[in-house]
Amino acid sequence: MQTRTIAIALLALALGAVTPLARAQQSTAQQVIEPQVDRRDIRKPRIPSNDIELGAFTGTYGTQNFGSSLVAGVRLGYHITEDVFVEAVYAATRVTDQDFRLILPGGIFPSEKQTLSYYNVSAGYNVLPGEVFIGRNIAKATALYLIGGIGSTRFLEQRRQTFNFGLGWRMFLRDWAALQVDMRDHVFSLDILGKRRNTQNLELTAGVTFFF
Repeated sequence: MQTRTIAIALLALALGAVTPLARAQQSTAQQVIEPQVDRRDIRKPRIPSNDIELGAFTGTYGTQNFGSSLVAGVRLGYHITEDVFVEAVYAATRVTDQDFRLILPGGIFPSEKQTLSYYNVSAGYNVLPGEVFIGRNIAKATALYLIGGIGSTRFLEQRRQTFNFGLGWRMFLRDWAALQVDMRDHVFSLDILGKRRNTQNLELTAGVTFFF
């Protein structure tokens, strides 16, 4: 009889210990809030990739045997990756044979000044990205690149296949605009002085490029 009484007492104590814990868990479960949030349709922003570039340039073009003259042109490019890009260029200059006219009566050209124009398609690679600091608080991204390609030059009614190669430097003023300096050698053959020969024609230009 005494053993039965002790067992009942222990069971009562166990029930008393479990009951408050169960009540606490039930109370906590009732306090959890399950928010009902309606989903909204979000329009994704259209962020431009700025892969296409369009620009204009001017500078000096040194025609072998005929001196240097002002050149101007336009360029259209596409950036395939961060470092690799392709570019198409058209430009023109006016070449003079004034120095030859001091020696040869009538000169070499039909008239003293003749138009030289060219177009080419080139591939470039950024080899040295960097920054230029203007003052203490302004930094502009830059890139030094190598470039080369093939095209055609028209001069004195002759069209000649032309290879160009050189290097350039680009400084970004904004995400959509940059200053660009180019130095290239245009190699093509000419038959003006009675013998066909390859000529080296150095060009130095500067311009502005816009990105879209």
